[in-house]
Formats: sequence, structure tokens, C-alpha cells
Amino acid sequence: MPRANSNGLDLEYETFGSAKDPALVLVMGLGAQMINWDNDFCGLLAGEGFRVIRFDNRDVGLSTYLDDLLVPNLTALLGGDLSQAPYGLPDMADDVAGLLDTLGISQAHVVGASMGGMIAQLFAINHPARLLSLCSIMSTTGDPTVGSATPEALGVLLRPAATSREQAIEQGAIGSVVIGSPGFPLSEEERRAKAAASYDRAFHPAGGARQTAAIISSHDRTEGLRTVSVPTLVIHGEADPLVDQSGGKATAAAVPDSELVLIPGMGHDLPRPLWPTFVESIVRNARRTA
Repeated sequence: MPRANSNGLDLEYETFGSAKDPALVLVMGLGAQMINWDNDFCGLLAGEGFRVIRFDNRDVGLSTYLDDLLVPNLTALLGGDLSQAPYGLPDMADDVAGLLDTLGISQAHVVGASMGGMIAQLFAINHPARLLSLCSIMSTTGDPTVGSATPEALGVLLRPAATSREQAIEQGAIGSVVIGSPGFPLSEEERRAKAAASYDRAFHPAGGARQTAAIISSHDRTEGLRTVSVPTLVIHGEADPLVDQSGGKATAAAVPDSELVLIPGMGHDLPRPLWPTFVESIVRNARRTA
């Protein structure tokens, strides 16, 4: 896979489709690698006439690890010690801009899931001239009164890191049951296969801890979202236990003229049976661009 220098980091990335088509950047969530945007899903979007770009965020996958920075004490951070966050979500939005610079792309459609939705929102706020359309999936505004997690889902997020391959696979399989879509469940074999693929490609829990700190230390983006003027789509699962659907509703309410798509039975994942809905909605929103 190629790597792009961005913001002083090397970001692993991959493209689908023709370089002549409009760019569509996919931004993944907390601790998740670009392979969580499935090859076939990327192919569906490319088939609609987009140059699809997926990449590993900083500190995850095959992109640069920032292990010279501290591993944050999340308890202290939750208690208000913001010095525990070695970087923030705005830095990660700047990474997206740097990736586009390296690829020679002036403007792009940006789609983000979970933390990736937060990054996409900040890209829209901080780099408005670079954005053609925005899609925020299973994300929230940073307002602490919306988008809360259930205790069980929060437990998955904050549990100690695995210390072996088998433990990582077991944790991944269990976690996908807790936060996944009850209306579109994966089989045990599918859940374990996904967890194994992620572990075998890269396993870097310290990066996930730093990304968690970036989320916890982030500010409310509501007022900034009111300035977004590009076509905006918000997709959220009605059964999301990690980011309650109130987060998606608040995002859509903040962005003028945005479209909100709430999906029954969808949790905090991207189940294959819903790909046609996701793709149709993303493409429709992107084609609203003037």
C-alpha cells in the first residue's frame, strides 16, 4: 500500500476507482483500521463514479505511531486534566487535509464513521474550502448531553487492552455483539474473522488510548456545525448503544439543510445488508453539490 506524508506523519492509504473521478474520503473511527471500510463497500462507491480513498488514522493500523507521546491516564483526563491528551481531533482533521495535499486533491467529499464522523465534522468546520459534501455516520457533536453510551458499551470501549492474539480475537468478537446491530447480527465465525484480520494487520492499543483522549478532550462542535454550508447527510442507528441516536439527531439539527437517516436495528457498526442504503444515501447527498 502507498503512504502519504501528512502533518509530519506517514498515513497508509488505498484508493478505489478512477483518479479522474471526484474524490471521496472515508474516515474510520476509534482504534479502527481502514480495512473496516470493506473492500466491497469501497467498490460500490467507486462504481458510482467516485475516487474512493480510505486510510489509517494516525496511531493506528500501518500509519505512524506516536509512541514518543505519553499514554494518557484516562481517569485523570475524565477528571479534567486535559494535559493527558497528547493531540486532539482537530489535528486528525488536519491529517485529512494533508493527505489531500499529498494526493494533489483540492476538494473532496468526506464520509466519517464514529470518531471518523467527529473528524469529518471538524474538517468541514476548519477546512470548508476543501469540502464538497459531508456524511457523518453514528457520530455526535461533542455536546456531552447527547450521544451517550450505555454502561455495557462504555465497558467495551474502556476495557484493558488484550495481551495476546487469542484474547484480542475474543475481545473483538464479544465487543461486536455488545455494540453491533441487533437487527443485522454477524455469526460467531464472522465476528472472530474480523477481529483476527484486524489483529494480524496491526495491533497498537497505545494509539487507541491516545485517540480516546482526543475524543474526551474535544470541544462541543455545535456552533461550528452551524457554519457548514455543503450538502450534509447524517446516518445513525436507532439501536446504537455506543453513541445514542440523540448524537446523530443533534448533528443534523446543527447543520443547516442537512438530511437525517435513522435506521431501525442498526447499532454501532456498518452491517453488509445496509450497504445499499448507505451507498444510495451517500451518493444522493454528494450529487447535491452545486
